[in-house]
Amino acid sequence: MPDAEASRWISTFLDARAAELGASRNTQLAYGRDLVDFADWLQRKGKTLMQAGRDEVETYLVHCDAQGLSKATRARRLSSIRQLYRFAFEEGWRGDNPALRLSGPGKAQSLPKTLTEAEVTRLIEAARIRGRNPVERLRDTALFELLYATGLRVSELVSLPVAAVRGDPRMVLVRGKGDKERMVPLSNLARVALGAWLAERDALEEEGRKSGKAPSRFLFPGDGRDGHLTRQYFHHLVKDVAVLAGLSPAKVTPHVLRHAFATHLLAHGADLRVIQTLLGHADVATTEIYTHVLDDHLRDLVLTRHPLARKG
Repeated sequence: MPDAEASRWISTFLDARAAELGASRNTQLAYGRDLVDFADWLQRKGKTLMQAGRDEVETYLVHCDAQGLSKATRARRLSSIRQLYRFAFEEGWRGDNPALRLSGPGKAQSLPKTLTEAEVTRLIEAARIRGRNPVERLRDTALFELLYATGLRVSELVSLPVAAVRGDPRMVLVRGKGDKERMVPLSNLARVALGAWLAERDALEEEGRKSGKAPSRFLFPGDGRDGHLTRQYFHHLVKDVAVLAGLSPAKVTPHVLRHAFATHLLAHGADLRVIQTLLGHADVATTEIYTHVLDDHLRDLVLTRHPLARKG
């Protein structure tokens, strides 16, 4: 565990970051884990955050590399350390930022994995029959239909308030990263699945109310600390449904379904700016990677389906 001074630095920095930038809880947790790991490593070397210099930060990054951490993780850790020391400099705790001029490993850009439309259809059909009882089957169908229809992040999906879908809306208000709000449209299939799940959910809530149980404000209630289904639960659910659908569970994750939503929209002619808005990307450059996925798909189509390719 970090010493008292390191704990104070980290907690104060994270509180300030949340207040100023509106960082999401998941981002806060990631930065916190990075900084605690760095402080613990320094402590084992007999150093503190106050004493650490550029050499210590560089040696720590080498240590992270030796642990087999990915480039993306190492880049994020350096960013966490750099921001902490910038904050410490602004607060007058230190007179310098030892991580300022260090260059990170950079992210190895890889194309997002996706699924074909047929594979998504198989997943949704499997979700309809996977559950142990009608309640689970209705809930699972609503989860998968809603995710594919909207491209929500898994954290946005599981924490969606039930009030957001009352009244059979054609658009849903979503609160995303940095507490930013956006509107996403619902497909007819998603609306039907949500309507069936809402009727079942409300009946269960009424039964619980009679026995003194407080009603849930979430569309997908859960027994976890936050009161809704956890991301971990949904992740495992997606794997189970993938197996039932005859797909490799290694290939299917909640985020892959988000990628499928974007890739399929683009393939059917949707504007990149529209997809950016629907996904909640702050920068269109993040969305542009889907054009490369489509380019690969079109190239494979030409190489395997064109008459000249078949003759060759």
